[in-house]
Order: sequence, then structure tokens, then C-alpha cells
Amino acid sequence: MLLATPVAAQQCREDRVDIRQDGLRVSIEVEIADTDEERARGLMFVEEMAQLEGMLFVYQDEPRQRSFWMRNTLIPLDMLFVAADGTVRDIHVNATPLDETPIPSATDDIFAVLEVNGGLTEMLGLTPGAQLRHPAFDTNPIWPCD
Repeated sequence: MLLATPVAAQQCREDRVDIRQDGLRVSIEVEIADTDEERARGLMFVEEMAQLEGMLFVYQDEPRQRSFWMRNTLIPLDMLFVAADGTVRDIHVNATPLDETPIPSATDDIFAVLEVNGGLTEMLGLTPGAQLRHPAFDTNPIWPCD
């Protein structure tokens, strides 16, 4: 059973990403990967995550196409490729554990990537166009922090 956390009255926090789309609002508890070392390790060797947990990869360089793989990643993951304003541009569902095949974003304007448990985006009904709220999206965000 999925327990969605109400986010309407919550303030933005570094350890949480809020997502909204078509009336759905849910919060994902996240670890932030914003250094080269943290992004390189990602969720490698993680054996399980709670249903509403994930990792937010934030890049300091210019938005561009991003590519991921599943080297040493033991659980299936969904990857939400996100523009600088917090708009989900592309979603890769159920990336295969341990697969080293590159998983590129469909667009070249990606600022951040949210990884969550495989299948969660389909369970929530998320599609490109969903909106994320987090302090990392601080320049002209589609869904500003209050």
C-alpha cells in the first residue's frame, strides 16, 4: 500500500523532494548527490530502499544530456530526468540491476536526476511534465519553495 505524504503546507527541505502532477502530491525522502564522488557512487551496493526514498543527483554545470548506468546497483530504479526549473522531461522505468548499458536522457536540458524504486513512477502515474519542488531548483522554479 502506498502512503502519499501531503505536501501542500510543508516547507521545502534539503532531504525531501515534493512531486506534483494531475492532483497527485507526494514527498520522497532523498539523499543528495551533488559532488562528483557522490554522483559516481549513487545508489551502488544499496540492497533496499523504503518505498518513498531515493537519491537526487544535482549538477553544478550547465544543463545537458545526462547518462546513467546500473553498475554495482543491486535494486531496480526509475530515473526521472529533470530540467533546471523542476519539470520532469523524461522517465526511465525499471532500470535493470547491474546492467552497464548507458541510460541517456531524452533531452539535453537536464539539471538533476531523481532515482526512486523501480516501478514507483508507474504506480504513482507520473509522466514527463510532472513538477518537482526542492531547494536545488532555486532559479525560476516551476513550483517555488514557500
